Amino acid sequence: MHGLNPQQSAAVAHVEGPLLVLAGAGSGKTRVIVEKIAHLIQSGRHPARRIAAITFTNKSAKEMRERVAKRIRGDGAEGLTVCTFHALGLKLLQIEHAKAGLRRGFSIFDADDTASQLKDLLPGAKPDAVQAAHALISRAKNAGLSPEQALEAARSTREREAAALYAKYQARLSAFNAVDFDDLIRLPVQLLENDADVALGWRERIGYLLVDECQDTNDAQYRMLKALAGDKGHFTCVGDDDQSIYAWRGANPENLSQLAQDYPALKVVKLEQNYRCSNRVLRAANALIANNPHEHPKTLWSAQAEGERIRVWECRDSAHEAERVAGEIHFINQARGAPWSDFCILFRGNHQSRALEKALQLLRVPYHLSGGTAFLDRGEVKDALSWLRLVANPEDDAAFLRAVQSPTRGVGATSLAKLAELAQHAHLPLSRAAESISLLKQLPPRAANALSGFADIVRGLRADAMHLPPAELVRKLNERSGLLAALRAQCKTEQLFKIRRGNLDELADWFDGARGGAGPGELAASLALLTHADKNEAGNQVRLMSLHAAKGLEFRYVFIVGVEDGTLPHEASLDEGRLDEERRLLYVGITRAKEQLWLSHSREAQRWGSKLRLAPSRFLDELPAAELQRDGADPVADAARKKERADVGFAAIKAMLEG
Repeated sequence: MHGLNPQQSAAVAHVEGPLLVLAGAGSGKTRVIVEKIAHLIQSGRHPARRIAAITFTNKSAKEMRERVAKRIRGDGAEGLTVCTFHALGLKLLQIEHAKAGLRRGFSIFDADDTASQLKDLLPGAKPDAVQAAHALISRAKNAGLSPEQALEAARSTREREAAALYAKYQARLSAFNAVDFDDLIRLPVQLLENDADVALGWRERIGYLLVDECQDTNDAQYRMLKALAGDKGHFTCVGDDDQSIYAWRGANPENLSQLAQDYPALKVVKLEQNYRCSNRVLRAANALIANNPHEHPKTLWSAQAEGERIRVWECRDSAHEAERVAGEIHFINQARGAPWSDFCILFRGNHQSRALEKALQLLRVPYHLSGGTAFLDRGEVKDALSWLRLVANPEDDAAFLRAVQSPTRGVGATSLAKLAELAQHAHLPLSRAAESISLLKQLPPRAANALSGFADIVRGLRADAMHLPPAELVRKLNERSGLLAALRAQCKTEQLFKIRRGNLDELADWFDGARGGAGPGELAASLALLTHADKNEAGNQVRLMSLHAAKGLEFRYVFIVGVEDGTLPHEASLDEGRLDEERRLLYVGITRAKEQLWLSHSREAQRWGSKLRLAPSRFLDELPAAELQRDGADPVADAARKKERADVGFAAIKAMLEG
């Protein structure tokens, strides 16, 4: 435990009974988890194979695995589980599939697959209605409810209709031998809570559990934690109620409080020393978040420098605001030699990025906008994955419907609907129906021939899958399916074709990194867990992102724009009196700044063709005045800044002339 502070050491040393670590922003929580894993293994209390560390993103899991590998040399960490809740749920279902009512090699429906099924179950419904229905079903699943329980809990006509749709949708999943993303938590919880043998077996398998970001658990994830930990509670939960910003997607920060009720012996350790921010930034963050109710109040402190005062800018409108932000970034880069990657611009809504992008482009400042199309969400990659899923699971009708139309092969919607009808009467999945000569005879000759040819390709790839390495199978699939030929025909330039072909090549590379011995079914299921992984990593570029996306990151210079009532806090939160989460969102943004922070707001905005007067965010009044430097409030500091800017400008002109 060398180098740990007293509170971190206490968190690592406590291994008997349940522990809650309240870890403030930048307090070294990941190091505590890594050191605790090392302590559990090296003290001989638990071998690595009986320890599971649960994170909320695949990226966090990867980083934690790498840090544990560096910390524990040799094969000491072999067998350690570090994964997301969903990945652990998938592992449980793959082992206990029969008890969950699934057959081996089941499929995982992604959001598109689910939307397609719901659209079919809601004929004539508009996309918004389909999306709303999906949200209600997802909410029920995240609460751990079965269709029957959802119907029982329904209190309105809308909820009863959603519960009935949920039952029909779940019946379809069962028929396709499939689960959706939410089922990866709901079904394991159902098994663990209702089958004592399963629960006992998994508690034996996982002797000690560590859960990161516990404040972000939803009800089903919390029940999974309890079911795996059992009454003895051999676990460490790490979380921060002040950074709970995902209530909109089901997270329940009250789960931290619930731990104390469910485990009366719970020990609480607070990590309050911050290793990231200047003291001015921390004092502002502490003052802001103190306005929220707390069961376990924390006060962050730091041994870092005092730092510069937080700049508060009042701008004319969003365009002026963007110009000031871009200009300041360009100036600091030129004056101090700070790399572009030291800067981050944060906003409440993605629409706010447009003016910022324009201003950065005018100054030729390189930037990366987070939240672009994720790698596995790219069209050609999803097409290849649908083929792979079908090769792995002949009963995956959703994969069949996408694959048979990727590329198009003369099988229209009418012929597919007729095939589905014939398949249903014959009690066959669509891919098997496409292999049936007697059924194909009932379709138009052109469609029948196309489907027969498609079935031949799939059958051949299925045979190849028995002996080819997974990456080689993917490369062969890209050729034989016709995907590459179709891409070449679609792309108007050779450069565009190379980019899109590169995505398919990269997909094969992902399989190159997979563990040996895994079949295409297991690999396809694992990839389904990565649908939100963004492969667009930023290099030396200014980062633009939403406040929600910034959690867990840190930057030397941080700009938070749009700090107005109606934007931050959001208008809907103001109308409903829900300010706590909006305040936590700003708190997360503030604590991303290591050295310097800017908060900017506009006086007016253009809405529906007329000017709208804006008010500064009420949260600005909750920040200590001594830590802020508002526009015009310090003429001496403003004059010094102007001189520094002028000097840098003259130096640039001189260098240009000399050059």
